[in-house]
Amino acid sequence: QVHLVESGGGLVQAGGSLRLSCAASRSIFSINYMGWYRQALGKQRELVAGMTRGSNVDYADSVKGRFTISRDNAKNTLYLQMDSLKPEDTAVYLCNARAGGGYYWGQGTQVTVSS
Repeated sequence: QVHLVESGGGLVQAGGSLRLSCAASRSIFSINYMGWYRQALGKQRELVAGMTRGSNVDYADSVKGRFTISRDNAKNTLYLQMDSLKPEDTAVYLCNARAGGGYYWGQGTQVTVSS
């Protein structure tokens, strides 16, 4: 099992930046895949960015060039650097880990971008 805790959300003006963190309860070195999802009010949850154990990354088209996913295995933490934020990025952002055949989720952190 993996317990995930997100932090770093908040209110920011359009064009601003935030960095989200996802702290895991155990080593993430062996976790096959970790990612960030988001869910806006009234919309389906969508993948924002993901990273494999081998550091291959993928991004949603809507965030390419603005968001960067990274991981620090020594700190058991996944990050999402979000730059040039837009009002349409407003959502609850959730951390996800796929390990041992299971899917694990954090509780989410709210990101609100004002115009």
